[in-house]
Amino acid sequence: MSDAPVLFERDGAVATIRLNRPDRLNAIDAGAAHQLLEACRRADREDGIRCLVLAGEGRAFLAGGDVTGFHEAGDGVQDLVHGLIGLLEESVQTLDGLRMPIVARVQGAVAGAGMSLMLAADVVVAADDTRLAFAYTAIGTTPDGGLSWSLPRAVGLRRATEIALLGEPIDAQEALRLGLVTKVVPRDELDAETAKVAGRLAAGPTQAFARTRELLRGSWRHTLPEQLALERESFVACAGTVDFREGVAAFVERRRADFRGR
Repeated sequence: MSDAPVLFERDGAVATIRLNRPDRLNAIDAGAAHQLLEACRRADREDGIRCLVLAGEGRAFLAGGDVTGFHEAGDGVQDLVHGLIGLLEESVQTLDGLRMPIVARVQGAVAGAGMSLMLAADVVVAADDTRLAFAYTAIGTTPDGGLSWSLPRAVGLRRATEIALLGEPIDAQEALRLGLVTKVVPRDELDAETAKVAGRLAAGPTQAFARTRELLRGSWRHTLPEQLALERESFVACAGTVDFREGVAAFVERRRADFRGR
């Protein structure tokens, strides 16, 4: 495997962005942040991708920022984190705007920016050894990467505040109960289950998935009448696609719809 801090892999219609600093639990430094952003942009521009997987190599998904680097930066730490957070913000915004479903494959430590990146996904498949940690207050700072936006939307304001201020680790089953992850599987089944979920999404109606993501993620900004209008507009647009015709025909003919390649 390459020693690059972030890898971009393709398997047909499924692309994977893999964090690749296993000796540092995939902690993000400036080099990794640059490559993560480029990988996210590549997923956005490359043809034929119908599902994106976010993964981490080794024992952890992503254990947050590289705190050792913060220490070594000394008086220059504010400039360092300003640039680092800017790159992470661009990555999260790029992921938010993708026209495909995103699956996070997580295991071990998911801390700080790891939670931010995980919550940028639509579906989270977690190994049973996963442990989430807010982590920011432990080093005397506040969240980045959109975590203050995504966490209360995932669990509600009261529980998000508890997680942020008390900083207690959350194991896989508690994360499932809270709705932070979608499903929990034994560690040795993580790859197979992730591939199964990603394959199912990649075989689905990609345009409808993209519009559904956009509706759901933007719903917080709209009144009910505004959201109803957006839903109507989106449904009508989907009704003009090949996927819609295939889905309707499959329903009438009582067979499974084949959306692949459209």
